[in-house]
Amino acid sequence: TVELENDSIQETPTLNNNNCVSNKQNGHNIKLKNEDQISGYLSIYKILQLIGIFLILSVFLWLQIYRTGFGFSGTIKICNWHPLLMTITFVYLFANSILHFRNFRSNTKRKLKMQHAAIHSCIIIFGVLGIWTGLNSNLIANPPIPQFYSLHSWLGIITVIMFLSQFISGLISFLYPEIAMKYKEAVMPYHIIFGILTFALSIVTSVLGFSEKIIFAVNQQHGHLPTEGLFLNCVGIVLIFYGALVVYILIKPEYKRSSKPDDGVTHNGAAH
Repeated sequence: TVELENDSIQETPTLNNNNCVSNKQNGHNIKLKNEDQISGYLSIYKILQLIGIFLILSVFLWLQIYRTGFGFSGTIKICNWHPLLMTITFVYLFANSILHFRNFRSNTKRKLKMQHAAIHSCIIIFGVLGIWTGLNSNLIANPPIPQFYSLHSWLGIITVIMFLSQFISGLISFLYPEIAMKYKEAVMPYHIIFGILTFALSIVTSVLGFSEKIIFAVNQQHGHLPTEGLFLNCVGIVLIFYGALVVYILIKPEYKRSSKPDDGVTHNGAAH
């Protein structure tokens, strides 16, 4: 009996040691997996940034070379600010804003929320300026161009309303300290879903805007596929690819920022 007891006593540390080794190995494997996932995300993110900068430069060069450039007098030069500013705000900055939680995942959730709101504020400020240039150029045209008659303008209104609704509801729900945690957790999935939908709609609206502007610009020559039309068609395809890549990153669970103990709101959504 004593012999059996001694054997049992000797075996117990071995089992415990095996468990410790197994746990350490599992933890190491998880760490390596997380590092690989972050590395994969960063690679895609760098490509995304290059595409975003390419889009902005392409729109700028198109307007500068083919559409007489920019200015604050003259219908065309004022109107040219509209596609450039809207590309910067509702495409590039919007994409970076909704990816901000993943790009800077090591920051605290509170800091990320404040930065997220700050980027959205910049989008609103420069977006309003972009909208004003579009509307004002129509008013000063001779003869004046009717407002809000195209599908592009209708979708633009819907996009702006959805964006502002997201911004206001986000400020109240996630930055106002008096809101109960259970309410924040209930709102989070809808905030994420509508954020993705708003971004997707902004991409569609932008593509329609490019198409509308090039048709008006080259008029009957568009059917012969002039250089300007070919160039802008390519920009539109790149823009769609850019939007699809952003959505892919958002809905891929492996790229999601891991929750931390001091985050407050836990969620299983895609956008953060």
